[in-house]
Amino acid sequence: MRVITGIARGKNLKTLEGNDVRPTSQKVKEAVFSAIQFDIEGRRVLDLFAGSGQLGIEALSRGAKSAVFVDNSAASIKVIKQNIENVGFSDISKVYNADYASFAAMSRDTFDIVFLDPPYLKGLLLPALKSVLPLMSDYGIIVCEYPNEVEIPAEIGGFKVAKTYRYGKINVSVYRKGI
Repeated sequence: MRVITGIARGKNLKTLEGNDVRPTSQKVKEAVFSAIQFDIEGRRVLDLFAGSGQLGIEALSRGAKSAVFVDNSAASIKVIKQNIENVGFSDISKVYNADYASFAAMSRDTFDIVFLDPPYLKGLLLPALKSVLPLMSDYGIIVCEYPNEVEIPAEIGGFKVAKTYRYGKINVSVYRKGI
């Protein structure tokens, strides 16, 4: 895995090995950032279910103001911290070892962009989506990655699906507020 573009372009990112880890493919990551490329500069990002932190790091590389990385795996947290340090974003990043619900309940921050890429087929996407709604800014964007078998609502909490992209067995939907 590498950072695609921006100030950390080409930097290698570590990822965990094993069946419990499913990093976003390069093709899907490129599509995600193509869809939101003009909305990143100066924004506050939440990378929930962060894994290696690659989505939040990519956003920072492209000019996001700050990023918060959340994962409930201690091994993932270690990798996220190493990746953030490697690309030089420690001063604009925060990392939390917590599950999505606990983080959402305790957070007092507001975010402009949220990446939701929970473990597939565990029923976490909709509850996680609902949990981040109170954390969103007035012009927020929520990006969800999920398998074809999962259905998501077209509208939730003032957010509507602006676009859904399909990549084989993977869907990426971009929610925007008030469209």
